[in-house]
Amino acid sequence: MVQALCDRRHGVGADGLILLDPPGGDPVHFIFRFWNSDGSPGPMCGNGALCATRLAATIGLAPPDGEIRIGTDAGVHRGWLVGENQSEIELPDCDLPKPRPAVATLSGELDPMVGVPSVPHLVLEVADLDAVDLEARGPLLRHDPALDVGGANVNWICQGPEGHWRMRTYERGVEAETLACGTGAVASALSLGVRGAATSPVRLWTSSGLPLEVSWVAKQGRATSIRLRGEGRLVFRGILSTIPTISR
Repeated sequence: MVQALCDRRHGVGADGLILLDPPGGDPVHFIFRFWNSDGSPGPMCGNGALCATRLAATIGLAPPDGEIRIGTDAGVHRGWLVGENQSEIELPDCDLPKPRPAVATLSGELDPMVGVPSVPHLVLEVADLDAVDLEARGPLLRHDPALDVGGANVNWICQGPEGHWRMRTYERGVEAETLACGTGAVASALSLGVRGAATSPVRLWTSSGLPLEVSWVAKQGRATSIRLRGEGRLVFRGILSTIPTISR
């Protein structure tokens, strides 16, 4: 069903499906259930949580002017509406990213690091982001033997001539490049912090042309008070009258 709904020709078209499930009581306003476009479940999605925060307030599941508590398989996340079409979430504390030198990088793919801000991510720095062949490199790195079981999402980051950081992401479960990745932005920002290349807050410009901003506090190998801010915008409303199917 998820594959059919996410299909870009016969379904709605999406990188994933999120259901907001009312919990029937405290301590959260809703349960966040997420599936990648290939139908595989995921514990969390940063960009999805930004959108879910906006939607929950819009449809009355959560208050529009206060803290919104989100229950996920990766723990309870907190969210807020912070402006027109902007949301912010706070992620649970996590270990700071660590170097993973055994990853099979190519020349120009520097400083491989792995972080798990709710979802595992491999982060690499490159000199030319546009030159990265994501279709070729993404599947290989995403399943690299040096990663943990299940592999990881892969993020390439680059600092532009004006000092702005940019990122591109190959996401597992979508098995392709996506226009932005919230947890990937968090992993990338934390990796830059560990290497001393940037300090909190960090703004990363995504392939969508829009930025994600990450702030955190680092202490004794842990990242705390992790905040992610970005767009959460209601694009359209619809009625799903039938569940589309995919021919096999």
